[in-house]
Order: sequence, then C-alpha cells, then structure tokens
Amino acid sequence: MTQATLVDTNVLLDVLTEDSTWLTWSMNALAAIAEAGPVVINPIIYAEVSIRFSRIEDLEDALPPNEFRRAPLPWEAAFLAGKAFLDYRRNGGPRSSTLPDFFIGAHAAIGGLDLLTRDASRYRTYFPTVRLITPDALP
Repeated sequence: MTQATLVDTNVLLDVLTEDSTWLTWSMNALAAIAEAGPVVINPIIYAEVSIRFSRIEDLEDALPPNEFRRAPLPWEAAFLAGKAFLDYRRNGGPRSSTLPDFFIGAHAAIGGLDLLTRDASRYRTYFPTVRLITPDALP
C-alpha cells in the first residue's frame, strides 16, 4: 500500500528558491516520498507558494498537477485547525503566528496523510497522530 504525503510549503520553497541551506535535503526528501506514494498539496500550500509567482501558469509549471496531487481541505480539518490554534493561543502562542500551519497539520491528521516538513515542533505538539518526515527523520 502506498502512503500519500502532504508537503509543507517550506520544503517546496526550498526547492523553488534553491535555498542554499535546505535545497539538497528538500529535493532528496521530495524524491523519497514520490517513490513511496502520491505527493499532495492543498489550497493553503498552493496559496503560500503562489506568492513567489506573478502568473498562475508559472506556478502550475512549478507544481504540475501530475506530480503534485491537489486535495481539497476537508471541513473537519478546518474545525480541527481552529481548535488546535485556540489551544496554541491558550498556551501562550504569539498573535503574530498565522493559521496556515494549523490548516496543514489538521489536513494531514484528518486525511491520514504523512507530512513532509522542516518545522516539526508545532506539528508534533498539536497534531501528535501525524507521521512527520523531517530532517531528523530522513537523511
């Protein structure tokens, strides 16, 4: 059985911007998950990556649908994201932190998806059932 993996925005931006620190790790991690199963993005991730592009056609070329499966955000994930964000705020999380990571984590949790990310601490805290693929877990 193949496992679908949701890809966090930071990993995609590492590759698209050729980040000097993370490019190699992110490219290798993307290749590894693509071998294991479908690579998934959602509208939140798509929107975050879109900031780097002036035309949607260029974004579509960078994230071709045949390589990056588009998955809608489930309503249950939106609910879970709100509850996790509320817990985060109650635990002293700063107001400056935005909601997208909570939508991404909740989508992975509700959808039974693995999550490829470099920013594991918040996901580990608020979405403990999600299997994370992180720099400390993948060479």
